[in-house]
Amino acid sequence: MNPSASAVTPPWRRLLAAGLAASTLLSAVLTPAVAQAQVRLPALGESASDDLSVSQERRIGEQIMREGRRDPAYLDDPVLLEYLQQLWQPLVEAARKQGDINPETDRAFAWEAFLVRDRSVNAFAMPGGYIGVHLGLIALTNAPDQLASVLAHELTHVTQRHIARSIAPQQSASLMAVAALLLGVIAASRSNSIDAANAAIATGQAAAVQTQLNFSRDMEREADRVGYSVLQAAGFSTAGMASMFERLDAATRLNDSGGFPYLRSHPLTVDRISEARNRTLLSGAKPPQPTLLHAVMQARSRVMMDDSAQALQRLNGGSSSPLLADRVGAAYAGALAASLLRDHGRAQVLAADAMAQAVTASPREPAAERVILLLQAQLQLARGDAAAAVATLDTLRSSELGKGRQRPPLLLRAQALLALQRNEPAREGLAATLRDSTETLQTWVADHSQDAAAWELLAATSQVLDLRLRSMRAAAEARAVVGDLTGAIDRLRAAQQTSRGATGQDFIEGSVIDARLRQLVAQRRQLQLDARDPTGRDRNPEEPLPQ
Repeated sequence: MNPSASAVTPPWRRLLAAGLAASTLLSAVLTPAVAQAQVRLPALGESASDDLSVSQERRIGEQIMREGRRDPAYLDDPVLLEYLQQLWQPLVEAARKQGDINPETDRAFAWEAFLVRDRSVNAFAMPGGYIGVHLGLIALTNAPDQLASVLAHELTHVTQRHIARSIAPQQSASLMAVAALLLGVIAASRSNSIDAANAAIATGQAAAVQTQLNFSRDMEREADRVGYSVLQAAGFSTAGMASMFERLDAATRLNDSGGFPYLRSHPLTVDRISEARNRTLLSGAKPPQPTLLHAVMQARSRVMMDDSAQALQRLNGGSSSPLLADRVGAAYAGALAASLLRDHGRAQVLAADAMAQAVTASPREPAAERVILLLQAQLQLARGDAAAAVATLDTLRSSELGKGRQRPPLLLRAQALLALQRNEPAREGLAATLRDSTETLQTWVADHSQDAAAWELLAATSQVLDLRLRSMRAAAEARAVVGDLTGAIDRLRAAQQTSRGATGQDFIEGSVIDARLRQLVAQRRQLQLDARDPTGRDRNPEEPLPQ
């Protein structure tokens, strides 16, 4: 993440560069000895609480994410995100079992991996256990183990408290100094003004600006070493790390036009490449193997990272590769690109071709076939055939691939049913089917309260069914998830007025709304206290604001 490029890069990347920079810039404001502090590398497992407490780090991360979730480049693509979670969660569990994640950070941190719609090759760790992954990184990899190796490395930056150990603020430092500086840099970076962004960055000392939270070489080696162990414990091929390094090295030597910010924040030294190769040789790990599932996820990333007409036209679905995974991936990318170009006939043909080739795999990959089936339903919905999309998803639902509650088909089915209701409101059995989808969404958000997309769909389906209070509360929860507390509170207050004198189920819903409104009002007040309290300590929201 290059300081000089921060003002001209896409919004989310500027935001994250600014957010990460803010923590480093704070250290320049608070202590002139930041350079020495960053050179000092504590022993593995040494507490970083003297530098930045776990609760402070969590709150900084949450503040960045509240801004970031509203950025257009923040991508909630259910299919890609589900695949990312399939790689991420085993790594987190392995880190827990190895003791890399202690109970305090386990409870406090989010341990959330998210997607950024950006064609550059990048991934980054943020305060509070948030890991961002650019679509360009997924598109560069050709095996799941390669992508998992990057996630393991970034996860280790969090578990070893590298962010806190890099900052090393004074004991008397205020958390709100972090937040104030953070918001100032974010505001400048989002203004699309080069002068404003450069002015904000220039407020820090030169040493702090230069680092931009780039970790020291010792920390990078530690992240490689511990990340390798986590990768192995999670069941991935450890050769994926060396393979990924080699892929990055080859790609940047051929063409480094600024599209590889990952290598500026994580310099790929000869030592790192050599150590990764040596570990692979000593372990005897098998080379990472391409899979059909990864090939279609790679293809989906390529389409979604750049949806300009020129880029989409290049993805014509053709491939002369002898590898089945490459051909299936090309057909998948071509189908999705054609749909975005509104060439629905061609999209349908290419999606059918992708499925026809996928079923010839030996052994077959049901997970890849499921994703292609989801694509077919997505294409049917895009061309206006909601009934066909529902039928396709019902086929998936009744198969072994659709057992259990899974987010992509759950959300896509709700979207298809809403479209079907708009087009054919009198369709037989539609009301019962829509009610079933609504109850499934309600169950889902009870377990996944931070799923803004699910809350929004629940609000829409509940409104169609005339479940007004449920709809109003769901709309409020969707706003709360993306950090719009004022919008959420306004909606809950309106719902509270609507619930006056309610009985039965509406009375229960009204009670939930009352309790949730009190929680969000207290949360907003706590944020106001944080913004004004110069001590940065936790306060009771009922206390008066400091004068």
